[in-house]
Amino acid sequence: MKKFKLNLFIKILGIGSASGLIYKNDTLYIISDNSNYLYEYSIVNSALQKHLLIENPEINENVPKKIKSDFEALTQNGDDIFIIGSGSTENRQKMIQMSEVQKKVLDKHDLTDLYLSMQYFAGISAEEFNIEGVIFTGEKWYFFQRGNGINTKNGIFTIESPYFTQGYSLVYNSYDLPKINGVQSSFTDAVLVDDVIYFLATAEDSQSTYLDGVVSGSSIGKINLKTMKLKNVVTITEKYKLEGLTVFQNNPKTIEFLLCEDADNDYQETQIFKLTIDK
Repeated sequence: MKKFKLNLFIKILGIGSASGLIYKNDTLYIISDNSNYLYEYSIVNSALQKHLLIENPEINENVPKKIKSDFEALTQNGDDIFIIGSGSTENRQKMIQMSEVQKKVLDKHDLTDLYLSMQYFAGISAEEFNIEGVIFTGEKWYFFQRGNGINTKNGIFTIESPYFTQGYSLVYNSYDLPKINGVQSSFTDAVLVDDVIYFLATAEDSQSTYLDGVVSGSSIGKINLKTMKLKNVVTITEKYKLEGLTVFQNNPKTIEFLLCEDADNDYQETQIFKLTIDK
């Protein structure tokens, strides 16, 4: 994974502060941490559609920090797309379940009890709790805790039940991620490819899950799914805060990913990058 190539793939007008994405059949599904929409972008004809996740007649884009749902994680299993809040404040504990085919919200889940259990189990304070990536296999959930608080607690919660609201077993693995230019990096997203978890980590000079800081760069790493052991991490940029990760093409010797940038501003423009790495 030492060899990589990172290029700008497309720019999309109409989306700001992108935090997660899924690629499927020439379509990108994108979420923003300050928006109440799931965005659907056609790569073929550059058409952008918006699907409302939460009814808010006052404001649905560039939602103020104090009241936003902070949708940071996006995952899919079958026809169902799951949009998950970070849990970093009380109003950020929602999970929206949407049908890709019907383009409508199927259910809204309150993750308050689950997030409290995670905090207690891993010894993470409410101030440092911050979920920024989720993988759902249909049988297990993997929640990625971003360690951008004072104690830099990066970790993965594994929930061994497809219906965690009705009882579940919980496992937690902690990780020491490398620094980028002297700044601690922390999980920002992840995706499963075969038996390997590929994850993004960003170094942001802030000890707060709430306040943004100066970006020192982003990296990609690998974790063995069976052992949950960290394999290696490679810095891919010293400029961009990359928060979304999805598979574009899985080739015999290489993998192409698409990544989205969270520029932490109110501009309605999103940069999507293509990353090619050796397996």
